[in-house]
Amino acid sequence: MKYVTRILVALAVVLVLVYAGDDLAVRIPIPKSRNPLGTVRITSYYAIPQKNRKTEFYLADPVNQTCVHSLFPHLGYSPCWYLEKKKIQRIDE
Repeated sequence: MKYVTRILVALAVVLVLVYAGDDLAVRIPIPKSRNPLGTVRITSYYAIPQKNRKTEFYLADPVNQTCVHSLFPHLGYSPCWYLEKKKIQRIDE
């Protein structure tokens, strides 16, 4: 049981260190020319259910969403790698 708690504590410490390093890389970009923020073009569509049990779809205008080049969300922005996977978003009405 002693080894399990040591492994869990070590895993938690590593996770905190990775998150802290990721946050520092966003806040203090090295090299200075690197921009920690980026943009991803998101296309949304509305899915509106009809009375006849069918769904009608309406495309919304594409918008550019700000993201951060990191592993985890920082500064209130989602990571760019995550938004790249979710470029098309469905909005249920």
